[in-house]
Amino acid sequence: MSHSKKEEDSSQALSSKWVACSLEEQYYGDSRKVFRAERKRLSAKDRSKYKKTDLDKYEKGIKKEIADKKNETLLARGRVLSITSQGFIVEYNGQLYTCFLRGLLKKQKTQHKNIVTVGDFVLFEELAGREGYIIEVEERKSILSRADNLSRRKEQLIAANIDQVLITVSVVSPPLKPHLIDRYIIAARKGGMAPVILINKTDLLESEKVEQHVRHEQLNLLKECEAAYRKAEIPLILLSAEKGTGIDGLKDVMKNKSSVFSGQSGAGKSSLINFVTHLNLSVGETVQKTGKGSHTTTCTHLVPLDFGGLCIDTPGIKSFGIWDLSEQEIVSYFAEIQEFSNECKYPNCSHTHELDCAIIRAFECGKISPIRYASYVSLIETMREEHKRR
Repeated sequence: MSHSKKEEDSSQALSSKWVACSLEEQYYGDSRKVFRAERKRLSAKDRSKYKKTDLDKYEKGIKKEIADKKNETLLARGRVLSITSQGFIVEYNGQLYTCFLRGLLKKQKTQHKNIVTVGDFVLFEELAGREGYIIEVEERKSILSRADNLSRRKEQLIAANIDQVLITVSVVSPPLKPHLIDRYIIAARKGGMAPVILINKTDLLESEKVEQHVRHEQLNLLKECEAAYRKAEIPLILLSAEKGTGIDGLKDVMKNKSSVFSGQSGAGKSSLINFVTHLNLSVGETVQKTGKGSHTTTCTHLVPLDFGGLCIDTPGIKSFGIWDLSEQEIVSYFAEIQEFSNECKYPNCSHTHELDCAIIRAFECGKISPIRYASYVSLIETMREEHKRR
């Protein structure tokens, strides 16, 4: 049995009650003094805080220390289930450990905003009181990330070692946003995961509390989305967490797979997770003044499923910048657009404004979905604006 399978089986055996428990009480207990003493001892040995001339020697020493401990099987291999203000919650052999980063990891200069994310497999040194120091993060088989909202020059890791991204959006409240769906689809595929689209709150399309013209607009847009993503061969599930419709189909898609729920704020990710996990995660409401969702999930955590598999809930977002995407590669993520690109008159055609562009002709003839083409053009324009800002 592979390490990943063992870890997933072990994670599934954990009770999901830990999500609602106080981490302070569950993980610290009476052993905090013992841990502090051990941490002080390791800190005294940790030369990563010293001057740069010592750093190379320190790094070689710590790498040798890690290799020696691997050979002597002195390191534990666990999976990061959650990231909290107390530390990284790591599952190992059915037990939960609160872990911290070893100094060398803190010093690593990477393009990542965060070094460790939920779903990571890590090697850590066990300390007293079910605590430890993470000293190595294993290579990831898949990653969901986005460009950091502030700098756009850092990659913000959202989840790792996941099979599929459940792109969660809604109709009416907040309204359906196809361009956001397409950004998630690209991020999922770039990261080595399969995209699945979940459209929640479909009950609002029949609600008398919603103005008729809003229901009409959203229903038409939903039909366009269904047709467009069916043609693009991307799974799409219609749901209503309010009425419980579509939940069986969602469970079928999630069974025996690791999934990450990610998407629009206020779209109902926590409500859907409550259905499939029987947890009681906080559920928020859409801000009526703006029509935008409010953040209800404040941290990311991994939860085992009783019907097989794992799922991760992530904080909702209002915008999603794709990390490390070039203008030239955008068309490759729109298969139904790319099939016409070889017919273009110009080899470097952007397919946005050029005369005799085969893609523009196909769009005008109804062979390309308007919402997918609009997403493509929007991404091209975004790339150009970001290039100008640099």
